[in-house]
Amino acid sequence: MDAATRNWHEFASSETLALALSGAVAKVLSDAIAANGKATLAVSGGTTPGLFFRTLSREKLDWAKVTVTLIDERFVPADSPRSNAGLVAANLLQNEAAAANFVGLYSEAGNVQSAAQRANDSIARSALPLDAAILGMGGDGHTASFFPDAGNLTALLDPASKSNVLPVHAASGIEPRLTLSLPRIAEAGFIALHIEGAEKRRVLEAALGTEEHLPVRAVFDHARTPVQVFWAP
Repeated sequence: MDAATRNWHEFASSETLALALSGAVAKVLSDAIAANGKATLAVSGGTTPGLFFRTLSREKLDWAKVTVTLIDERFVPADSPRSNAGLVAANLLQNEAAAANFVGLYSEAGNVQSAAQRANDSIARSALPLDAAILGMGGDGHTASFFPDAGNLTALLDPASKSNVLPVHAASGIEPRLTLSLPRIAEAGFIALHIEGAEKRRVLEAALGTEEHLPVRAVFDHARTPVQVFWAP
């Protein structure tokens, strides 16, 4: 991981990582508000970010000027236990952060393609460009919903894509998905990859080394600013 060493932030515990990452994100958002009068944050779902969300929710900043959106979402309603919007509502949009605006990706469209088009437009109106994007990564090397077995992986990893949101069909993703496109993530002012555990560290090291085909590598290759990796055992 030589190329990324200077952007590697290692912590002894999930708790210390959550404190550091929430502090970094709060500064980015506060600086954006000071410069532009508003800030935008995109976050990921999954099992890893809950503690980070709860910690960030207590940061004192002008949350009413912050728009929160999602890196990706399952094509399920917000009351589903598998909804990333539901996860964010229960853990991040609480305490101080309850004042933030939220723009989700899911809508009650007839299919995921129609929902992606609706989200494409709503994200363009309300959440772009991103000031901060907080990514996760799966054990298969996917980030966002860039699954290795996605039928449209080439389109998902197109750095010149004009789309903001794309539909995803991948067997490993179970439900159809909605995801921000690679260029919308890559142009964020601050990008962090939050991973925990020895196995995910091994996968990331492989992706940044000889396993260049793993989807997470594309974010590192095309990010406007260096990706900051936050890792704890």
